[in-house]
Amino acid sequence: MVDRDQIAVAALVRDGRVLLAHRHPSREVYADCWDLVGGHVEPGERPEQAVVRECLEELGVHVHDPRPMAMTVADPALDLHAFVVTRWDGEPVNAAPEEHDDLQWFQPGELAGLGLAHPSGRASIVKAVHGAQPRSSTGRHGRD
Repeated sequence: MVDRDQIAVAALVRDGRVLLAHRHPSREVYADCWDLVGGHVEPGERPEQAVVRECLEELGVHVHDPRPMAMTVADPALDLHAFVVTRWDGEPVNAAPEEHDDLQWFQPGELAGLGLAHPSGRASIVKAVHGAQPRSSTGRHGRD
């Protein structure tokens, strides 16, 4: 059996929108398309830890309470662990410009026209946005 790449991704949801990153056109894999933020799970790391680390590295935010969400991708080389995130500290920025050349918030209806890295996951992302608790637009999300 071939080992699959363990990947952890986050759907940050705020005000009925999801944050997606546009993968840099020079990327070797899934270049020039929109995707959830995330990356490889490191040896000895749980997927939940990986998604917290990746959000800090790629967005400069510290996420709280990532909740698993079902998401299927068509790539048999990937073992994808997806999480919905509605609470984080800070405002997301493109902290990894070598990986992404843009970050944007999208409403669920806008996802249909996007070139996604994993189009089979579109319905899962829409469901995550619709199921997320409403968030305020303050700098510290979900922290009273």
